[in-house]
Amino acid sequence: MDAKTQIIVLLFSYFYGFFFFYLAYINKKIIDKKNKIYRSLITILFMYNIVLIYIIIIYKINNGKFHIYFFIMIIIGFITSIK
Repeated sequence: MDAKTQIIVLLFSYFYGFFFFYLAYINKKIIDKKNKIYRSLITILFMYNIVLIYIIIIYKINNGKFHIYFFIMIIIGFITSIK
């Protein structure tokens, strides 16, 4: 993988952390007053969809090559969106 593709994927992963935080926040607001089984089911489906979307986009960008620093960038984007 060349440097340009790595930079694109790193930036995408960082902003995907922001996207993930805001969707998780909206998800929490929507299911906050539901019963426990409904919340668990919706949360599992939500996480499944978030991961599936990320994998599909990574396959489009760089043919599905994953590195640990992509996930670190997601975490950093998630943490910086909290602040």
